[in-house]
Amino acid sequence: MLRIDNLHVSVGKKEILKGLNLKVNKDEIHVIMGPNGAGKSTICNAIMNNPDYTKTSGSCLFNGEDISTLTTDEIAKKGIFFLMQNPVEIPGVTNAEMLRLALSERNEKLSIFEFNKALNSTCEDLNIDKSFIHHNINERMSGGEKKKNELLQLYMLNPELILLDELDSGLDVDALETLATSLLEYKKVSKCSILIITHHTNILKYITPSKVHILVDGKIVEEGDASLAEKIETYGFKGAYKSDMSDENA
Repeated sequence: MLRIDNLHVSVGKKEILKGLNLKVNKDEIHVIMGPNGAGKSTICNAIMNNPDYTKTSGSCLFNGEDISTLTTDEIAKKGIFFLMQNPVEIPGVTNAEMLRLALSERNEKLSIFEFNKALNSTCEDLNIDKSFIHHNINERMSGGEKKKNELLQLYMLNPELILLDELDSGLDVDALETLATSLLEYKKVSKCSILIITHHTNILKYITPSKVHILVDGKIVEEGDASLAEKIETYGFKGAYKSDMSDENA
């Protein structure tokens, strides 16, 4: 599914990722945790080849294909969906217009009737107000509404890999639970993979990961199962990855 080998990424003259290695298999949920400034969000931007982030060495493969030099829209067409921490507003372009164009670009030709039926059905399944359909993308929306908007887009575009950057940012407990439940329902049907970027464990109350990774100073320094997240919650990042931490302190 996703394989990153010895990836080095810089922003300007500053190196952010310093030899990242990561493998996410199909139908797995991986969580990357770490303190602020560790380079977590850079991982998503590097996968999507954001031009502000320069890959200086290493590779990023998706389904066996090197996507390191593809443009962001080409990567998205391959089946990767990036749910950003702060989704941007796009005045003058509605969700319906964007989604119909995106599906058309992937050669998924739906009639107007089929498209509208699918969009309305998705809103009903997700309990999203149908006014979102003809609303300009994220314009004048709250944080929670933007995340719901992104969820609507995700369900319609049917990705194989979902990148979640600080999903819980700007959400209350109820909204976070609703979004997490919807993501798990999508995963159950699609068998997609999910990569979650976060610095605390709020979302892990609802989503159990296959593997947890700790990122510090641009490198993964520890990895394990869901219990590693519990250790982070108890001892903090340094306590969770100290190699000399005794059983008495663990």
